[in-house]
Amino acid sequence: MTSRRRRRNRLTLSATLILVGIAVVGSALHATGALPSQAEAPSPASTSATGTTGATAEPTAAGVPEPTRASSPTATDRADTDADADRARALLATLPVKGKAPATGYDRTADFGTAWLDVDHNGCDTRNDVLARDLTDVVRPGGCRVMSGVLVSPYTGQTVDFVRGETTSTLVQIDHVVALENAWTTGAQQLTEAERQALANDPENLFAVDQHSNAQKRSGDAATWLPADTAFRCTYVEHQITVKSTYRLWVVPAERDAMLRVLARC
Repeated sequence: MTSRRRRRNRLTLSATLILVGIAVVGSALHATGALPSQAEAPSPASTSATGTTGATAEPTAAGVPEPTRASSPTATDRADTDADADRARALLATLPVKGKAPATGYDRTADFGTAWLDVDHNGCDTRNDVLARDLTDVVRPGGCRVMSGVLVSPYTGQTVDFVRGETTSTLVQIDHVVALENAWTTGAQQLTEAERQALANDPENLFAVDQHSNAQKRSGDAATWLPADTAFRCTYVEHQITVKSTYRLWVVPAERDAMLRVLARC
């Protein structure tokens, strides 16, 4: 979802820069008589690669064309965001609302399996799969182990250089969007061992993030912790709701209310 929006933003920015360049060159050619006058020249297309309206040149009081910035976010972006939020609200309404079960006996490895498993049987463990998905400039010489890459943490917007090593690997961590202890106290005790292992390794429930955010969040739900980057909170809560629905988990009242507050701003 967010990566899609980032791609749209980059495409829109590229289209804007190209069209600004066209306007400037066109002005120079008009001045030398190399091109017909504005009244004779056809209007350039102003649609970007994403199908949204890009920058166009508007005459100023002095008669010199001046580029106009494309609107951001686009109507398509807003429609996608609204639709995602609507789906999340509808799904949230189907989740049971009740208090937490006791965390007594919770054991990460015993209850959810060793970190990290290869549940999709592609030969690579989940941590390396998520690193390869979420990092850029990935170096993965053996085909599985990510040795280095660059993370833009979705929780903060912070750029973190990942280099595999005893003291450096922990700078980038894999966060469970629905924390495993939270899952345990909101219905996962009733799941089978295979279902709990699937939950712990489900890509929908995992993001590569900066170390500080993961340590700060711990087992918090939406009522006690949200990403510092407010622009990512909609995506974050939407993933939480999807995971809780998929694995038949419930939400507590304060958690449900916090989710609704986030979605109301999406």
